[in-house]
Amino acid sequence: MLTMPIIMLFYKDLGLSHQEAFQLKAIYSISIVIFEVPSGYLADILGRKFTLVLGAVLGTLGFLFYSLGTGFWMFLAAEMTLGIGQSFISGSDSAMLFDSLKADGRSHKYLKYEGLNFSIGNYSEALAGLAGGALAEISLHLPFYFQTGIAFLGIPAALTLIEPPRIKKRKRPGFSDILKVIKHALIQNNQLRWNLIYSSIIGTSTLTMAWVYQLKLQEFGFTEIFIGATATGLNLLVGTVTLFSSKLERKMGKRITILSTSIIITGGFVAAGFTDKALFFLPVLGIFYMARGIATPVLKDYINQITPSDIRATVLSVRSLLIRAIFAVIAPLFGWISDTLSLSEALFIVGLVFMALALSTITLFLNTLKKKALPD
Repeated sequence: MLTMPIIMLFYKDLGLSHQEAFQLKAIYSISIVIFEVPSGYLADILGRKFTLVLGAVLGTLGFLFYSLGTGFWMFLAAEMTLGIGQSFISGSDSAMLFDSLKADGRSHKYLKYEGLNFSIGNYSEALAGLAGGALAEISLHLPFYFQTGIAFLGIPAALTLIEPPRIKKRKRPGFSDILKVIKHALIQNNQLRWNLIYSSIIGTSTLTMAWVYQLKLQEFGFTEIFIGATATGLNLLVGTVTLFSSKLERKMGKRITILSTSIIITGGFVAAGFTDKALFFLPVLGIFYMARGIATPVLKDYINQITPSDIRATVLSVRSLLIRAIFAVIAPLFGWISDTLSLSEALFIVGLVFMALALSTITLFLNTLKKKALPD
């Protein structure tokens, strides 16, 4: 993700307001919302490998549009294409990993491998942050050219994957079956519902901060290469913490793990809103990303452990749908507050919103953790 640490600066350089920038990110999320569950359903019906290859192709096209674009409407097309492509990947990747482990009788090791996968991704992003910042010093368009080539590598990578066997397959494919899975996940299954809702609130919080902190660093006077270097440091931090997420969760216990990471993640926005110096903001950001490194794989593992194999990709897609649906509301709101008031006030207000959402659901979520996971 060469473009991750500089994309907001890229928008600003081309004359887009904060509101327009976050509108583009909202459109990306809306695209995911529309295609997320159908794509996860296709992964359960046609196979995870098929949707991963398709997602990689669309991801390449999306960055190609960015490489050729110079204004809002071309970027809108790029975000829509990237959003649809991401919807075909999210859920399918984790479902494929879990079912591959389950086929070998090792599903209990999912958290370890999901943590390792997430960690490697963050180490990769760490290198990309530094490289993207350095390329942006030459031209803010340059990271997008290189990103298109990197995205293309996902196509042959996806083609090498081996589809794991599944014990149970869907018998009556169709739109009514999709609705049946959504109903099961969000209405009928109380344990799964609160896992999905709470995981989505925390997921939206970490997603929002990923786009926001670069604007705050620029406000402090950081250049593109220093912002890229900060992204590198944060991703190295997340990657390292994630390697130990399964051990930390076992040592602290589920309740302490959830309570501590939730307080840090939602409170991080409020604390960031009060900081007016980089010296204070950077430690807040570091602690926030450490909590993210634990919460992301842990919350995803809780969902996998209580989800049947034949609907796993669809259920994980429901999680992603909820994250993107919340973000599609939060992002334009954040952009509007930031343009109307200030970036610090936007951080503080949105932090209070996330805190209220988390507090209103955390008790119901914690109660679900007392129940046993599905047997292999």
